[in-house]
Amino acid sequence: MDVLVWLIPVSLLLGGVGLLAFLWTVRTNQYDDPEGDSQRILSDEWDDHPKP
Repeated sequence: MDVLVWLIPVSLLLGGVGLLAFLWTVRTNQYDDPEGDSQRILSDEWDDHPKP
């Protein structure tokens, strides 16, 4: 039971870090164009410069 004193705060800390990382990706517009990525994969044209 003594190990729970360490595991609970560590798990809460790791969960908080994961939440902060997710919020950072949302704020920096990482998920703006999921359909465009799928269309570029299927396209025969090579595109080094994605549309902004």
